[in-house]
Amino acid sequence: MIKHIVMWTLKDEAEGRDKAANAAEMKARLLALPARLPLARELEVAIGGDIFASVPPTDIVLYTTFDSKEDLQAYAVHPLHLEVVDFIKKVVAERRVVDIEV
Repeated sequence: MIKHIVMWTLKDEAEGRDKAANAAEMKARLLALPARLPLARELEVAIGGDIFASVPPTDIVLYTTFDSKEDLQAYAVHPLHLEVVDFIKKVVAERRVVDIEV
């Protein structure tokens, strides 16, 4: 099993929205993926007040699990995922990611 964790810090304003609105939009787009792209076994998104401790500060955390590295790689390049990535790149100031095999 692969655990894929991504942490983002958002720009204060982007795409005509403030940070909170972009965080909500990112969360909605990410949570919609599993129904259309079932490679992820689990997918959870935390924003704002859901994140009670992060050093350095983080605005959004994505936690996903995959059955294999191949599933994660297929997910990463899938057109539906890349649509979400296109939006994320426009609103994110910083990204940190870790993949763990368990």
